[in-house]
Amino acid sequence: MNFDLTDEQKAIRQTVREFAVERVMPRAEEMDREEAFPYDLVKEMAELGLMGLPFPEQYGGAGADTVSYALAVMELARADASTAITMAAHCSLGASPFYLFGTEEQKQKYLVPLAQGKMLWGFGLTEPNAGSDAGNTQTKAVLKDGSWIVNGTKAFITNSGTDISGGTTITAVTGQRSDGKPEITNLIIDQDTPGFARSKKYKKMGWRASDTRELSFADAKVPEGNVLGKRGDGLKNFLTILDGGRISVAALSVGLARGAYDEALKYAKERTAFGRPISKFQAIQFKLADMLMEIEHAELMVLKAAWEKDEKRDFSQSASLAKLYSGEVSRRVVNEAVQIHGGYGFMDEYPVSRMYRDQKINEIGEGTNEVQRLVIARMMGL
Repeated sequence: MNFDLTDEQKAIRQTVREFAVERVMPRAEEMDREEAFPYDLVKEMAELGLMGLPFPEQYGGAGADTVSYALAVMELARADASTAITMAAHCSLGASPFYLFGTEEQKQKYLVPLAQGKMLWGFGLTEPNAGSDAGNTQTKAVLKDGSWIVNGTKAFITNSGTDISGGTTITAVTGQRSDGKPEITNLIIDQDTPGFARSKKYKKMGWRASDTRELSFADAKVPEGNVLGKRGDGLKNFLTILDGGRISVAALSVGLARGAYDEALKYAKERTAFGRPISKFQAIQFKLADMLMEIEHAELMVLKAAWEKDEKRDFSQSASLAKLYSGEVSRRVVNEAVQIHGGYGFMDEYPVSRMYRDQKINEIGEGTNEVQRLVIARMMGL
């Protein structure tokens, strides 16, 4: 087994690390406090090739592998989870459906500008009453006179309402299958579609600088050709997208945990008690050692899942395992980072306070911890 990164992977990690430290980290607290979407940082990430990192150059991407992509997400999240999820959701949820299931015409129209970072895109699966029960889609689309007439609501949709959002791909019930179950199809909804509305940004616990909104459709008129993939394959295709998305969120969790560990280690060396740095006390040393152990383990799980995806192997179980474990690791690590900071960890002027809030969604988004355990159990044949 060879755990060495390639020269290209090392270069990408170093480039993103420098960008995260120099451009993202100094802004993270302010962006969180002001709930300000970082348009300038998104533009800079596009210039670095990050907004199209895992897509082929022929479609405007950087042609990097999934391992490189996971490393990039880790480094961004190490500085700021909001910036990381903007990039991660854009690639894994916004652009990937076009790459995996789009026609060549759709790829040229949508994937190319997305990979170039000229616009963002939403992924509309979740609804107010269809979260973990993703198949309970209530949004409906009826084909009439060459157009889909769409009615319904989508919830918690990332990157869907910014000034540079181009639209959202959604699941909608388009009929009934022969077995009596709903026929679910993916539809491409351009941002200027009549009848398509975006609510104000959610007031969120964490990820405050990312864009998350509820979307509504009231007789929204969509061209018949705006089907992504085959009619009736919508849920199956979107669940495939979520497998890759779990690598993204797992990488984000590892990066966030690494960032919290960095802050805790630095603080432990600077803070003195009883005449010496608290890093000299065994109680703090054991906490830091356990934090590093779990981060290293989680990172290996993420990179294994990413490597399996690059090797075109079945990575579904590895992605679920990595997503579940890394999310729980981020919770434990950030909690201990706050504990090491003591009362100061409770103050927003210290990054661990923001990280504590940002962490929680890692155990909910892309399939809750409970759903991950169900998925894993089914793969075990249980």
